[in-house]
Amino acid sequence: MEKVIITVLGKDTVGIIANVCTYLAAARINILDINQTIVQDYFHMMMVADITRRDRPLETIMSDLDALGEKIGVKIRVQREEIFTGMHRI
Repeated sequence: MEKVIITVLGKDTVGIIANVCTYLAAARINILDINQTIVQDYFHMMMVADITRRDRPLETIMSDLDALGEKIGVKIRVQREEIFTGMHRI
């Protein structure tokens, strides 16, 4: 299984989850785990997703989600699981 970590951060607004999840479903990306929180009007979401069956290159997905984030006013970051894990290892 090929996994990525997707993080979304920004000012809370209607439709953030819907927009991100709609894109992922269209790209055939399966969300394995999801956690979201709102702290004083700031939205944070973290997802673990399986990209094994994706229908486009990872670079395209990263670029598309970056553009989607700009459009809806949040920052979306996609990292391969092994890179994310390596960066956050103590």
